[in-house]
Amino acid sequence: MIDINDIADWRERIFASLLTVGLVVGAISTAMIVPFLLTHGMAEVALADLVALLWTFAIWRLKHISYNVRVLNFIAVVYLLAIALLLSVGTASQSYLLAPPMIAAILLNLRPAMLALALGAVSLVGLGANGWITIDVHGLDDPFKASLVAALNYSTIGVMLNLMCSTLLKGLSNSLADVSSFAATLEVKQAALNELNSELELTSAAVARLNDMVLIIKADDIGGVARPITFVNDAFLRRTGYAREQIVGHSLKVLQGPDTDKAAVARLFNAMLADQPCHAELMSYTRAGAPFWVELELMPFAGVATGEGASHWVIVGRDMTERRAAADAIHRLAFYDVLTGLPNRRLLMERLDALLAHPASSERLGAVLYLDLDNFKNVNDARGHAVGDALLAHTAARLGQAVRVSDTVARIGGDEFVVLIEGLGPDAAYATSVALEVAELVRSTLAAPLDLEGQPYRVGVSIGVALSTRQGATGHDLLREADTAMYRAKAGGRDGIVLFESAMLADTQHKLSMERDLAQALGNGELAMHLQLQVDGHGTPAGAELLMRWQRADGSAVRPDIFIPVAESSGLIVTLGNWALRQACLTWLALEREGRAMPLSLNVSPLQFRQPDFVDQVRDILAETGVPARQLILEVTEGLLIEDIDQTIARMHTLAALGIRFSIDDFGTGYSNLAYLSKMPLYELKIDKSFMNDTPHDGNSTAIVQSILAMAGHLGLRVVAEGIETEAQAAFLAANGAPLMQGYLYHRPMPLEQLRVLLHVCGGGVAALACA
Repeated sequence: MIDINDIADWRERIFASLLTVGLVVGAISTAMIVPFLLTHGMAEVALADLVALLWTFAIWRLKHISYNVRVLNFIAVVYLLAIALLLSVGTASQSYLLAPPMIAAILLNLRPAMLALALGAVSLVGLGANGWITIDVHGLDDPFKASLVAALNYSTIGVMLNLMCSTLLKGLSNSLADVSSFAATLEVKQAALNELNSELELTSAAVARLNDMVLIIKADDIGGVARPITFVNDAFLRRTGYAREQIVGHSLKVLQGPDTDKAAVARLFNAMLADQPCHAELMSYTRAGAPFWVELELMPFAGVATGEGASHWVIVGRDMTERRAAADAIHRLAFYDVLTGLPNRRLLMERLDALLAHPASSERLGAVLYLDLDNFKNVNDARGHAVGDALLAHTAARLGQAVRVSDTVARIGGDEFVVLIEGLGPDAAYATSVALEVAELVRSTLAAPLDLEGQPYRVGVSIGVALSTRQGATGHDLLREADTAMYRAKAGGRDGIVLFESAMLADTQHKLSMERDLAQALGNGELAMHLQLQVDGHGTPAGAELLMRWQRADGSAVRPDIFIPVAESSGLIVTLGNWALRQACLTWLALEREGRAMPLSLNVSPLQFRQPDFVDQVRDILAETGVPARQLILEVTEGLLIEDIDQTIARMHTLAALGIRFSIDDFGTGYSNLAYLSKMPLYELKIDKSFMNDTPHDGNSTAIVQSILAMAGHLGLRVVAEGIETEAQAAFLAANGAPLMQGYLYHRPMPLEQLRVLLHVCGGGVAALACA
């Protein structure tokens, strides 16, 4: 809208223009007419023109005077000039009187214009009635009446002109106001449009530079293209390798490939048909055909005013290839073996539980094959872990070839593998037959000749087989049953197949129960060390062997040949062996205090001997008790020499340097590699009682005993013969080198207190034998 200040400025500009034009035109006309006026005797008119021109110039120049004063002065100049012209020229100058009211109407308003018009009319009447000017009106001779007619005509024309000017000016003012208002509105809208364009440019630039991919597709088909792409940002172009003109106008189907999930695509398009937002993860493809994973968010866009369905769809995609790869890697680490790529124990148990939990599990029996490679540790020790790993990987590959694609081959740790066979049908006999056939196929496949890094190998395997025939069995139950059968195959000579039977589980549970009781027996004081004397040919004690005994709290005894193997297999033998070593030292100290000190022999398990801290354990116990190391004889079996012979011999020499003496127990029944006898720091050989049972009546046993005695004599080794129960055996030994003897003929194993009483009452020598 144009306010009063805008109109005043407009009139000020008009007035300034009018003054300028009036000065220029007046100066020109005055310069042209003054000479004429002077030559014709009208000097007063020339003077009036000059005065009017100078007065107008003063008004134009003095701009600091208020607008109204300057306008009124200009009107006065024009009025006085008109009066002067009327008086000098006559009624021909009557038109000059119209100028003041019209100038007032234009530059001021209607009221001053009407006053100026009235002044002009009065001037006409006054000048005409007094005869100062002559006004001719046809038919009227009276000057006053003629003046009134002229004033009336003048007023009528003046009023019409003033009203027209006022109306025109008002209309012009309103038009200008409308134009100004429109211009202002247009300016506001233009500013808003500019601001919106700036925001759109900023948004477009931001979207174009987003790391997320942004697409806009049209909801309708165009030119036969279903839902064409209308916009893509730079991130999309960078990731897919497309140029903008290669993708805009095309369907999203160009991003699909052979591994794109068709079900996920269908779900996306169904959501579009329902105008519903949707989220999905898809395998997409670049222009070069490279696959990548993308997470998509689809959002419909519809005009606010239309109220109709979506006109476009905005799709935001995030490249999740690395995240998906990381998730896959984590999944593989969680469910697959790193070395072989086979399922691990966790995934195997999930599949086992799924098999057993299936409602029709009784009609679709399965079988578990538990495999353990025979003597795999030897490969690791002899060739190193790299070769061992290669052998495991080769085993995994061969297992995959031997079973069906639908079967599961898993590595559950070390050299242990499991094959899960499913879908064997409801017939237990048939399922068992098929499981055993598969087991044999696996065994023969693994046993095929193998060249590994230039060395020939043959993979032997012990296999336990268990079927899912027992109601209520869990995956852990089935795996344990197959494991139990596998250990039976190991115990049966290895490289064999054993089908699980329920009796095996009872044996295993009994063994576990015994392991538990044995672990508590030491703390409950149920274990004790008994001594069995070793005597010379005269019956004089020359030493004693300490033997472990277990008597339960209820008074029942457990034989050593039962609980010692359990201790060996469970690893408890290490704890029991350290305890026995300390007991041997304390026993020697007790005998030494009574003046009956003698060398004491103690069996050492191969597992205990191979412990890294075994030498330190022996050294610490000797230092703690103060027992002379030479008073201890450690009995080791020939089985100790089977694994890592060089380290075993080196450890024996370290202990021998402390003073410990060594005896080969049950000599002749084990490894018997006589080449190593000369390298070991041996003190004695013990002839196993199995050779003495038939001596001297059996020729073969007698020959073996004689050979051992002869060999020991040549090597300078002491000999102890075990299991002496008859006089004939004693007489034979006395006639063949007179070794020390140990057996029921002389003494049974007894607790220390009982032995101390025996030695105290009976003394030594033959008397001791009689007392025994």
